[in-house]
Amino acid sequence: MSSIQHLLKPHERDLGGFSVRRLLPCLPKQSVGPFIFFDHMGPADFAAGTGIDVRPHPHIGLATVTYLYEGEILHRDSLGNEQIIRPGDVNWMTAGHGVVHSERTPPRPRQTGQQVHGIQTWFALPLAYEDAEPGFWHHPASSLPLIEQPDLTLRVILGRAYGHISPVHTYVDTLYVAGELERNARFDIPADHAERGVYIARGAVEIDGERVEAGQLAILKPGQAVWVEAMEDTRLLVLGGDPLDGPRYIWWNFVASTTEKIEAAKVRWKEERFPAVPGEVERIPLPER
Repeated sequence: MSSIQHLLKPHERDLGGFSVRRLLPCLPKQSVGPFIFFDHMGPADFAAGTGIDVRPHPHIGLATVTYLYEGEILHRDSLGNEQIIRPGDVNWMTAGHGVVHSERTPPRPRQTGQQVHGIQTWFALPLAYEDAEPGFWHHPASSLPLIEQPDLTLRVILGRAYGHISPVHTYVDTLYVAGELERNARFDIPADHAERGVYIARGAVEIDGERVEAGQLAILKPGQAVWVEAMEDTRLLVLGGDPLDGPRYIWWNFVASTTEKIEAAKVRWKEERFPAVPGEVERIPLPER
């Protein structure tokens, strides 16, 4: 009997100069654990003099989590934070009742050119914290637990896994692990998280003998441990945790438990009542639809 409940395939989105493969939200799953949005960006090659320029835009009701494989991104936000994120680091930004940020290529790689490749996720804040004060925390790669074996490495990005706990505060029980596997490497995913998924960023695996290709997100059946075996050199992520504690609505960059909160945020952004990002003069306008 299959250990896979759903097998999700991505849909492509153009973000202006580079494409992303979006896995969440996606029918029939809006979320996996607290993860309500999952984008695989790149790999994208930027020539010298070019780069990413995501202008200031708002968020509510979520936390953004950026994890890079290659390249650098400069984060600026309305709290006054300015932080370059590099491969293996974690940028965690709690939006709460409202925050604004931009994402751009830093000056040095903009001059030289670079490849950018990584994962961006949104973490739906539990109801008790969806209107919390915004905050930003940066965790360098060296601070994250790393499990090393001869044919694989597992980095605990968020939450708990394999007896290790990430230093990133996540509000609820969370599972988020980055894996690098050589061909034929095997590891197990215990049943101790309520919801679990495995995303294949590169390569291919078999999950209890069922093949999953690059770009696919396998949602695992609850309550049973599974074995993952790499069919070739593979890069993957294991994600999940506690299910959402109620319905969530998503519109543009907003996540909320009610449509009224979404509508209020739309008006605030249109009327320029969100805080500004120091040093930024541009902004992404509210979409017409």
